Amino acid sequence: MSPAAHALAERLSCPLVERTGPFDPHRVRRDFPVLDQSVRGKPLVYLDNAATTQKPRDVLDVLEVFYEAANANVHRGVHHLSQIATDSYEGARNKVRQFLNAAHDREIIFTSGTTDSINLVAQTFGRRYVGAGDEILVTAMEHHSNIVPWQMLCEEKGAKLRVIPINDDGELRIDRLEPLLTERTRLVSVVHVSNVLGTLNPVASIVEKARERGIPVLLDGAQAVPHFKVDVQALGCDFYAFSGHKLYGPTGIGVLYGRSELLDSMPPYRGGGGMIREVSLEKTTYADPPARFEAGTPHIAGCIGLGAAIDYLNRIDLEAAAAYESDLFAYATDALSGISGLRIIGTAIERVSVISFVMDGVHPHDVGTIVDQQGVAVRAGHHCAQPVMRHFNIPATTRAATAFYNTREDIDTLVRALHTANEVFN
Repeated sequence: MSPAAHALAERLSCPLVERTGPFDPHRVRRDFPVLDQSVRGKPLVYLDNAATTQKPRDVLDVLEVFYEAANANVHRGVHHLSQIATDSYEGARNKVRQFLNAAHDREIIFTSGTTDSINLVAQTFGRRYVGAGDEILVTAMEHHSNIVPWQMLCEEKGAKLRVIPINDDGELRIDRLEPLLTERTRLVSVVHVSNVLGTLNPVASIVEKARERGIPVLLDGAQAVPHFKVDVQALGCDFYAFSGHKLYGPTGIGVLYGRSELLDSMPPYRGGGGMIREVSLEKTTYADPPARFEAGTPHIAGCIGLGAAIDYLNRIDLEAAAAYESDLFAYATDALSGISGLRIIGTAIERVSVISFVMDGVHPHDVGTIVDQQGVAVRAGHHCAQPVMRHFNIPATTRAATAFYNTREDIDTLVRALHTANEVFN
């Protein structure tokens, strides 16, 4: 590789640098250009982080460098741009492996997001191992992306979807778990952190009880990985899914971790280039994982951008950021609890980052509209979790979700905006 190409590859790989000092949210905030703007004449307060997080300058720069100076397809290219792109792409896979503490790079599959990752398992593992009369176990707090693929599979196979219920605090009824684990259970698929309730589920215990019975477990980590360190080997799970755009990376890129023994036994998800070993008009043999599950041209820039996001998180110290977020979440919970007519939905003891609430006499969409006038971005709706809404007998909530670049001043602005909504409608 030429010196120029080597320098470019180093820039794309975004190598780790030493941490710049103790975690400081105000300093970190300056790394995110989008936050430095006004909305409707007010400084932007971005509290829609459970839907997507903003991107640090490091990620934006890496994407620009790739497209400006190294854009090429990966694998099988002998020219130097393709080699740089391939090295950077596979380097991102290695960064994800380290981030999750997976055993091998081959256990990391790039997908388009959490939804795609779960569908991949449903259509590969499910196609091979689920039959008539079998059962898939989920919970009542799942995002639709961890319900609908299993319903589709069950309808196709004649299997049954069974559900771990929740209580009125938004916690899983773990006492109901063991009776639901039967000789017909083929997979347990559970959200790590609820996108509506913020509930941090006892996934290690769930995995342990399932594995005692030889039942694989998939964890939906979309709302978990942005907030604390995840170690898939320590958890003992068989699959772990997350989305890059919730981890300060690009949209359209996600990850499925799968234990290599299971991936080796699973058929392909899609057919096409890149996932084959040999093709004739009579027969095709398939590549080993992860290539087997990555048909076609991948989201190369997205993968490289996700690697840059992971480097950024490592540099700022995710553990220190998690401690700061925990303090900020407690502050926000206390502040919102003091607003007249406001009720927080989900009061589990173990919660992370997300506060969903309803206000007497004000529809969540109206709340979202009013606070937007004050420059505050929140989300209103059922959050792709309609079973949760039905449990609490509500059509929707307003959701505020913090990240490590948010501050107490952001929460204070939200509280003032909510008081305004109360005044307007009540």
